[in-house]
Amino acid sequence: MGTTEHDHSPPRLPPRWFVRAFWAGHRLLCRVTGGRAGLSRPKPGKYGMLRLHTVGRRTGKPRAVILAYFEDGPDLVLLAMNGWGDPPPAWWLNLSESPEARVDLVGERRSVRAREAQGEERERLWARWGDYSKSVEELDGFAALRSRRTPVVLLEPNT
Repeated sequence: MGTTEHDHSPPRLPPRWFVRAFWAGHRLLCRVTGGRAGLSRPKPGKYGMLRLHTVGRRTGKPRAVILAYFEDGPDLVLLAMNGWGDPPPAWWLNLSESPEARVDLVGERRSVRAREAQGEERERLWARWGDYSKSVEELDGFAALRSRRTPVVLLEPNT
């Protein structure tokens, strides 16, 4: 069986306005229900959703965003992407400047410290994200739409 041109076409993203509207609705749902809806634990083949609280690097004001994650031991693993758009997400820029943060998970809050995975650890965690996508190849296809490498972020318990 040969390959077709369709097999090599880059993944398609929904329009930016749709992505922004979807996430605004998700944040509203989470806020209105106090996290009872909109947050979830990861399950085999399905990532979880958490709410990350950071401090704005320019304003010093509290910021919150809902992100996909999975667990790697005690750490929470995120991808620093902006709906696969090219610019880095504001939450990652905030954490890069001030890595102390808080997360809301289903039924709990945690203080965490963020860091970017490097080298072999990054490659291992990137491959694990493939378990939550259709494949690592699909993940690589989306990442290729960006001009920069997508950081893999670890939120480690802050004791």
